[in-house]
Amino acid sequence: MTQTTNRLFDELAKMMTDATGAAKGVRSEIDTLVRGQAERVLRDLDIVQREEFDAMKAMALKAREENAQLEQRIVELEGELALLGRDRKPSSESSSSE
Repeated sequence: MTQTTNRLFDELAKMMTDATGAAKGVRSEIDTLVRGQAERVLRDLDIVQREEFDAMKAMALKAREENAQLEQRIVELEGELALLGRDRKPSSESSSSE
């Protein structure tokens, strides 16, 4: 009887191991199917992929930085022009008075 019980437990353990392996295989298949379906839905919705989003974000940040630099340069140039304009006004007024 002890030998029969041990064999029964061995067979039961083998069945459980096989069932666990089969369950993992089914889960893997379901994951693959769900992932594929989700990717199809996202493609159909025309949603941007993460890589494209990150690339566009980097480009926008760079453009924003360049715009800030250009704006600062414009302010500097306008300041220089204003100084040049002030320097020229008195000399042009004095030459027209003569």
